[in-house]
Amino acid sequence: MAQLLYRLGRLAARRARAVIAAWLAVLVVAGGAFAVAGGQLTTAITIPGTETQRLSDRLQSELPDAGHGTGRIVFRTESGEPFTPEQREQIDEALTAAGDSAGVDRVLNPFTAQEEREDQEQQLADGREQLADGRAQLEDGRAQLEDAESALEENQDELDAARERAERANAPDPVLDELDERQEALDDARAELERNRAQLGTGADELEARAPEVDRGERLLALAEETRTVSADGTAAMAVVTFTAEQQAVTAEDKEALQAAVDGVTIDGVQVEYSVEIAQDISQLFGPAEVIGVVIAAVVLLAMLGTLVAAGLPILMALVGVGIGALATLSFSGVVQMTSVTPMLGLMLGLAVGIDYSLFILNRHRQQLLRGVPLHESIGMATGTSGNAVVFAGLTVIIALAALNVTGIGFLGMMGTAAAVCVAVAVLIAVTLTPALLSLTGPRLLSARARERSARTPAHRGERREGVATRHPVLTLVAGVAALALIALPAASMRLGLPDASSEPAGSTQYQAYRIIDEEFGAGANGPVLVVADLPEGTDGTGAADLQVAVGEELMAREDVVSVVPAGLSEDRRTAVLQVTPTDGPAAESTEDLVDDLRALSPALEDQYGVSIGVTGLTGGNIDVSQKLADALPVYLAVVLGLSLVLMVLVFRSILVPLIATGGFMLSLFAAFGAVVAIYQWGWLGAVFGVHDPGPVLSFLPTLLVGVLFGLAMDYQLFLVSGMREAYVHGHPARAAVREGLNAGRAVVTAAAIIMISVFTGFVFSHMAMVRPLGFGLAFGVLVDAFVVRMTLVPAAMHLLGDRAWWLPRWLDRVLPDVDVEGQSLERAHGTAPEEPAPAGAPAEEAREPVTVR
Repeated sequence: MAQLLYRLGRLAARRARAVIAAWLAVLVVAGGAFAVAGGQLTTAITIPGTETQRLSDRLQSELPDAGHGTGRIVFRTESGEPFTPEQREQIDEALTAAGDSAGVDRVLNPFTAQEEREDQEQQLADGREQLADGRAQLEDGRAQLEDAESALEENQDELDAARERAERANAPDPVLDELDERQEALDDARAELERNRAQLGTGADELEARAPEVDRGERLLALAEETRTVSADGTAAMAVVTFTAEQQAVTAEDKEALQAAVDGVTIDGVQVEYSVEIAQDISQLFGPAEVIGVVIAAVVLLAMLGTLVAAGLPILMALVGVGIGALATLSFSGVVQMTSVTPMLGLMLGLAVGIDYSLFILNRHRQQLLRGVPLHESIGMATGTSGNAVVFAGLTVIIALAALNVTGIGFLGMMGTAAAVCVAVAVLIAVTLTPALLSLTGPRLLSARARERSARTPAHRGERREGVATRHPVLTLVAGVAALALIALPAASMRLGLPDASSEPAGSTQYQAYRIIDEEFGAGANGPVLVVADLPEGTDGTGAADLQVAVGEELMAREDVVSVVPAGLSEDRRTAVLQVTPTDGPAAESTEDLVDDLRALSPALEDQYGVSIGVTGLTGGNIDVSQKLADALPVYLAVVLGLSLVLMVLVFRSILVPLIATGGFMLSLFAAFGAVVAIYQWGWLGAVFGVHDPGPVLSFLPTLLVGVLFGLAMDYQLFLVSGMREAYVHGHPARAAVREGLNAGRAVVTAAAIIMISVFTGFVFSHMAMVRPLGFGLAFGVLVDAFVVRMTLVPAAMHLLGDRAWWLPRWLDRVLPDVDVEGQSLERAHGTAPEEPAPAGAPAEEAREPVTVR
């Protein structure tokens, strides 16, 4: 590999303009592919097969309206007084304009909705009063009928007695005729009485038929009593916007048009805010904070390399690489659903490793130029030696990222694949475009000061000052491990979830909308839970309504439920949707417990009503995604650790060195977990990092940290420990070799780590909520791994082990291929290796014979 890269580097140097033109062509092609095939990014995190996704897909087919995207516009008076008629009229005008905006299906006017609700309450109250009056009238009618019937019976008895007397007295015919007439009158009165009784019965039936409807309406209003669109004090209102497309398909242009339509209407004395579904714009990936991170990296490079040309070259390489990688990734967003974090992860890693990989080659080239190696020969040697290490380090990161596909989680595998593409592009640019530009740059890469310093510095510096890691290795190990273990303690309480609007910047409109809803309508109104009920086959309209009420009352009886509102019924009356408003916000632990409680209620409802239920919506989706990711994490971690051990044994031809490297990686990983929990879940140093509403840790952050930190940790392990191994196989005593390798690689690894930390820190203050904790976790993880683990704990452990650190069973030594990562064989073949001082070990150590490398 080293020889191949050597030839590639020299070819790129000699054909510099052709190489540059080729990469510019690739950049143009990637940009064209994005322009033609690029699609819409989404913030929705979904995993096929989960209960939430299954129910969501079902609702889109059975209740299409339930699948439309929604958002909320929040209004609040600046004076703290109720809305005036003029303000309500202006809001109505603004909402009418919003309804006419492109991509909007309908807009729910909060004042109209509240008035309709109050009208329903009044109608139900009137209906209840009418029922009471009707029942009272029925009772009066029954009493009158009973009185009339009693009177008829008395008259009939009198008539019967008179007829009996007349017949005994042989009364004349006129008397008998009169009695017959009286009997007919009584019969007519009795018939009229029966007709009245029948009418009264019909009236009673009609009245009682209305009673269940009124009762059902009252029960529904009781369930929805706390659901409002206008606050109780009349100072805030919440309009619901329904888009024509699904949530993830709503374009940034439609969102901007909606806001422009509302903002185009002057609403005097009213604060207008938009929910995250409307205001969040993920079309811009790179913001001011990320630029600051790159600027800091440029300052570090300038301080290290001394010239603007040398400092600018690695940054230019990284920008070209992320441009190609990001555009290539985004060009597939039109055919696959892609989350907003997917290109951002590639952007972060592409910038960081792109700068570092180019720096490693450039730094080696500078050192060789200062020793007098000819330009093209130096470029080829730097590409064959440091470039060889870059390729191996890049492959390590690529494999770790690609291994995210073994989790079986689509969006996570997509992230890993996209990031791996960006890293692969960074590697290719480092070993081709960097040599080409180094050729064009020529001697301008070196500052006059660097030349003078090189001329004054003797070839042999003698023994360098011993660091604390090798001077006090036991103390260093104990203190370092204890400190990292302490930092990792918060990780034991890690709670996973997805961010909501409470994670947005405090000054953003989406955060302001979230706070107003929280204060005026209750925290749970920011994240209602959707319950999907399966009704029995053959249920009629009345039965479906009764079942919705009954199920709603069962849901309302659960702890932490504020209100329950029926939100839809399918045409076949088999599927009903109920919106449950929890007490707390969507990311609260009590809301997660509520979702679990609702899901556990399904068997009881099936036994009692024949109705089974499931939970979907944002909160249910968060729980399902978090659980799926938590289940996949151990498998992925095992794959990464196994990969770590195999790679390190192959590279360092040792059993203990890989174990030390892997143990150090675990310390770095859990320390990063602990720091993320302390800041983003507990809220420590929240003012510094913009965490004003602590919540659960981003659900896929632990898995991504495992993959990315593993790759980066192995990079630093490679660049530092390979130098130790090189010194050891060249005859240095084991402990002296540790010092030599550490001294040789410390400067460039320090600069590379600072650059990577600077780039990642820029993303800590990103405009995207999901990116900020990921940027912090990576920045802190690299900080700990590079400076505490790789440059402190690893040297201390290897110093204590001495020769035992390089032990390898003979049978394994014969089987393993020789991986010349640093290209020492190439240096020996071309005679460009710097002259080494005699091994200078401790008094107890003796110079060793060089070890033959297989």
